[in-house]
Amino acid sequence: MTRFSAPIAAQIWDMKYRFKDDAGLPIDTTVEDSWRRIARALASVEKDTAHWEERFYAALEDFKYLPAGRITAGAGTGRSVTLFNCFVMGTIPDDMGGIFDMLKEAALTMQQGGGIGYDFSTIRPRGAEVKGVAADASGPLSFMDVWDAMCRTIMSAGSRRGAMMATMRCDHPDIESFIEAKRDPARLRMFNLSVLVSDAFMAAVKADGPWELKFDGKVYHTLNARDLWNKIMRSTYDYAEPGVIFIDRINAMNNLAYCETISATNPCGEQPLPPYGACLLGSINLARLVTDPFGAGAAIDETALDDLVATAVRMMDNVVDASRFPLRQQAEEAANKRRIGLGVTGLADALLMLGLRYGSAEAAAQTEAWMKRIARASYLASVELAKEKGAFPLFDADKFLASGNMHQMDEDVRAAIAGHGIRNALLTSIAPTGTISLYAGNVSSGIEPVFAYAYTRKVLQKDGSRTEEEVVDYAVQMWRDLKGDVPLPDYFVNAQTLAPMDHVRMQAAAQKWIDSSISKTINCPEDISFEAFKEVYLEAYETGCKGCTTYRPNDVTGSVLSVSETTEAAPEADAGADVVYLSEPLDRPQTLEGLTYKLKWPGSEHAIYITINDIIIAGHRRPFEVFINSKNMEHYAWTVALTRMISAVFRRGGDVSFVVEELKAVFDPRGGAWMKGKYIPSILAAIGGVIEGHLISIGFIEGEGMGLKSDPQAEVVVVGERPRGPACPSCGSYEMRMVEGCMTCADCGHSKCS
Repeated sequence: MTRFSAPIAAQIWDMKYRFKDDAGLPIDTTVEDSWRRIARALASVEKDTAHWEERFYAALEDFKYLPAGRITAGAGTGRSVTLFNCFVMGTIPDDMGGIFDMLKEAALTMQQGGGIGYDFSTIRPRGAEVKGVAADASGPLSFMDVWDAMCRTIMSAGSRRGAMMATMRCDHPDIESFIEAKRDPARLRMFNLSVLVSDAFMAAVKADGPWELKFDGKVYHTLNARDLWNKIMRSTYDYAEPGVIFIDRINAMNNLAYCETISATNPCGEQPLPPYGACLLGSINLARLVTDPFGAGAAIDETALDDLVATAVRMMDNVVDASRFPLRQQAEEAANKRRIGLGVTGLADALLMLGLRYGSAEAAAQTEAWMKRIARASYLASVELAKEKGAFPLFDADKFLASGNMHQMDEDVRAAIAGHGIRNALLTSIAPTGTISLYAGNVSSGIEPVFAYAYTRKVLQKDGSRTEEEVVDYAVQMWRDLKGDVPLPDYFVNAQTLAPMDHVRMQAAAQKWIDSSISKTINCPEDISFEAFKEVYLEAYETGCKGCTTYRPNDVTGSVLSVSETTEAAPEADAGADVVYLSEPLDRPQTLEGLTYKLKWPGSEHAIYITINDIIIAGHRRPFEVFINSKNMEHYAWTVALTRMISAVFRRGGDVSFVVEELKAVFDPRGGAWMKGKYIPSILAAIGGVIEGHLISIGFIEGEGMGLKSDPQAEVVVVGERPRGPACPSCGSYEMRMVEGCMTCADCGHSKCS
């Protein structure tokens, strides 16, 4: 017997959350061991550890409460890791020494994991005078390139780190360059970008008025506000970036507006944070709390929900004390405000079980009611913690209750806070839950609609072969179990068939009772007009959202899995759900960009020169051809053969990173050589290392040793069409989907944001 309702859930647990020793041998023998490990670790800061360990275990059991991945993977392991997901770094000073101090802090934070955000608005614009050195400033974009290189370097150490968010105010003189930065597909690949949009700017856009770009009191340029808005919208329409953050609303609604100013968020936007701000995340699995699913009495068990929320708040509050922090300032910030981000997952599945169509007015009303209940339960639980353990150190009752968010709170909750204080300054957030949702049995992710009723995934086995398995949405599987072959009702809708305004309606309904923010992707059809696309953002602003992220599939962003909405049955997975490779070689353009590397093999008279040229497909850079040359005529035949074979493989498309692993595995019976402190078994292995370094530098693979270990081509059906989106850098499948603002692989759960 197993607690996992789907094979993919067990595989995600084993790959990402199961505690193993340094040799990769399991210490958690079952998922129950993982729950026990987490419960024990978070109860360790309690006086009655045994009592709270059992309470925490009960909350975790059967995936009812899902701590975020860093807690699930790290709690109770004894390893020097942070359990916090989200960090915003300190304010970047406008001087060279301070900038590179911030870079060092970012590197230390990223080394322990976690998504980090920065506001680059504090750096003077390009061309501004730098006093005392008779030079002009290079501008914030140049320093963002440095951050990007740092992130890429740390990732190349062999372990995936958190993503980065860069924000810039809409009145910064370099805002136009910021908006267009990622039109170069090789630039800022480690960043998500968002523009900080103010209320004054939105008013200027509506009035079709002028807008000043300024820094440190100096106006550098004046332009039409609507023109700048259209530039933001056009870039997002074509390239899916930058996102938009309504920063004045965030600050106005912040419970802590009296002691902090926010100008950045974490990579997926659900946590607006002050300098050195940190937050941990967790989700209530609403799909597990529905009684009589698909029946006449289907409803959330509200008593169970209240109890689970209270337990989850206590667990998360304990994480503040149990976690390590990369920087002292982050630890102090967390201790002074005790911010937590409790959210939900499985919302769409829960709505389906109640017979509600996601995006409808009824579903939005139900979502708002659930979010209000969770908010009430969270705040009251935090008040009880304050009675027992004290309020957060920076609590000021009058100022806290005067914040924009607290004005809407019920009077009994306000009275409880006034009388006893509150343990946590902010309590609610809706985070990306793509991986933990798979782990919980493929429940719908966060507050997103169901992406696909069912699809077929390719699973890479330990022997290098690939097998197929069906992955079924949690609610659909429950329908099948309860109803048999009865067709799905017409209220079963998916992300691709929903109108964009339905997405906005659901985000706005949830945001009303979320004191931080929400990670949500508004899927737009490829053929949506530019004017209709802009209306999505205006509607998000008008209905109270704190930000807006859209995804429109096109030749640049890549397509997504096509899912048909049907009432006849859960659709069969088609060829688009498989790992797809090109059946014809890629055509060679007239010109290609590339790099040449010099390889000097110890003991050899002549160096080998390796040229790798790249092609850009759907906005992504990938290897296209290789030329290997040497003056040593003994090398001529095999270098020509290697050139032709590798180039032929590269030109066929798909994930060709297995070439690196094949070359690195070649050993020379005459012996290898030591190069840069590492033993290389042959000159071919050295060439493989050069190619691997190039693939990392262009973002084709994420780090050393992270390419495919074998050629997957032999295990898949060749289909005569182009891939339906970028290949997953972890498993190579073409199942990357934009979920909650981040590309996520449906096959293996890989995401740079979690």
